[in-house]
Amino acid sequence: MPKRSKSSSRWLAEHANDEFVKRAQKEGWRSRAVFKLAQIQESERLLRPGIRCVDLGAAPGGWSQYAARIIGGKSRIVATDILPMDAIAGVEFIQGDFREEAVLEQILQSLGAEKVDLVLSDMAPNMAGIDAVDQPRSMYLAELAMEFADRVLAPGGDLFVKLFQGAGFEQIIRDARTRYGRVATKKPKASRTRSPEIYLLARQFRMV
Repeated sequence: MPKRSKSSSRWLAEHANDEFVKRAQKEGWRSRAVFKLAQIQESERLLRPGIRCVDLGAAPGGWSQYAARIIGGKSRIVATDILPMDAIAGVEFIQGDFREEAVLEQILQSLGAEKVDLVLSDMAPNMAGIDAVDQPRSMYLAELAMEFADRVLAPGGDLFVKLFQGAGFEQIIRDARTRYGRVATKKPKASRTRSPEIYLLARQFRMV
């Protein structure tokens, strides 16, 4: 077995001692990421009973799992990821890359003619550890999420998407301000301090 790098060993030790990892395991959540969405929910009330929601980059399913508990049985949640995801009651999962036309069409058919109220995206690329490579990849995924939201959101709908601070970050914020009535950035407590990730919260779609 190859020897782990120092950074890999450090991450594993940090992960094992992480308060949110321990809470997720204790409370039955699929990932620590659930607490990022939960903390935003406390102040913003993005999730409301009966709304229609799409979760991009959903696996392993923490956000969809949390959304299903909040939204309730009369809602509609469609989740998608290139990775497999175990079933969640009240969530329709579509595996595949939504950049591919066939997968995108499957998602759109599942949603039907009615627009959605909320698009969530916690997508991130496989990190190479090289900023010149990782940053453009992460911004590309965020742009895809915004383009998807343009297509499926109802007027007044909301978008909550992961970004990474760096090249392209300010441009995405500017673009969001042309589409949404209210735009803000959020750094939930559950987001590791040393991580460059930050979340874009865009509300009131096309109400500018």
